[in-house]
Amino acid sequence: MINLTMKHLRYFEALSRHGHFGRAAESCAITQPALSVQMKELEALLGAPLIERNARQIRLTSLGEELAVRARKILGDVEEIADLARTVHAPLAGRLRLGVIPTIAPYLLPRLITGLTQAYPNLDLQPRESVTRTLLADLADGRLDLAIVALPVSEPALHEEPLFDEEFVLVRPGSDAGKPVPRPEHLREMRLLLLEEGHCFRDQALTFCDIPDTPARALMQGSSLATLVQMVGAGIGVTLIPEMAVAVEAGNAPVDVVRLPAPQPKRTIGMVWRRSSPLAESFGLIADQLREQAQALAWRGS
Repeated sequence: MINLTMKHLRYFEALSRHGHFGRAAESCAITQPALSVQMKELEALLGAPLIERNARQIRLTSLGEELAVRARKILGDVEEIADLARTVHAPLAGRLRLGVIPTIAPYLLPRLITGLTQAYPNLDLQPRESVTRTLLADLADGRLDLAIVALPVSEPALHEEPLFDEEFVLVRPGSDAGKPVPRPEHLREMRLLLLEEGHCFRDQALTFCDIPDTPARALMQGSSLATLVQMVGAGIGVTLIPEMAVAVEAGNAPVDVVRLPAPQPKRTIGMVWRRSSPLAESFGLIADQLREQAQALAWRGS
C-alpha cells in the first residue's frame, strides 16, 4: 500500500496549478526547498516521475497530469466532508471562501461583510476578488465555496441563484450635461472606454453596443471602473458602468451620468456554487442578505 498523505496531495495540486515551485510554495506557506523535498518523496512513493524540471518552469508528466486531476477531486471531496460537518453545528459558522468579480466587489462586498458578520459572529468570511473565469475554476477545484458573478455562467456542475437585475448607465464628460442621450448605435461612433480583456462587464458592454471585440478596433482600456470614470472626467471618452458603482466612482469626478434609452442594458447578478455542496441551504441566507443590500445601492438618477 502506498503511504500517500493529504499533505502530498495538497502540495502537488498547488504545484500543478501554479506551474512554478516558488509560487506554489508561497501558496502553501512553506519554503521552496521544503516543497521540493515533498515532491521528491511523492515521486519515490509512486516509483515514477511526476514533474519535468528545467531552469524556468515545470511540466507534468502524463502520470503527473492524471494525478493532478485526481488530487483536485480528492481534495474537493474532503472539503465537502468538512462542510457537511459544519452544517450540524450552525447554518453559517467557520470558514466561508467567497469569490466576487471586480465590478461588484468594491460596492456590494463591504455591505455584505458588515451584515453577515453582525448576523453570524462565528462566520469566518474570506473574500477573494477576481475575474469570472478564475472564480469558476476555483469553485470547480474546491478553492472557493461560492461566488458572486454576472449570470448566466452555464456550467452544469454549478447551481445559479439569481439575486437582482442591474442597469448599466452612461458616463460622459461633465461638459455634455444637458445634451441628448445617445442611442446604442451612436455609441459605436464614440470613443468608448472599456475594461481590459477578461472582465465579463467588458463583453456585456460590447454586446449592448454591437461592437465586435477585434484587435483591429482601437478601444481605450482601463483596469478598473474607477480608472474608466477618471478618464471620462479628463475628456478622453465615454464609458458604461453598473448603477451600483455610480455613488462611489462618479461622485468625485467631473462627469455626467445618465440612463440610456429603452431598452436599457442590464445584467443579472447572482451567486453560484457547486451542486454537490452541503452548504446550499446556508447559501440561501447569504442570498437574502445580498438582496437587501442591493436595494440600498440602486442609483436613483434620471
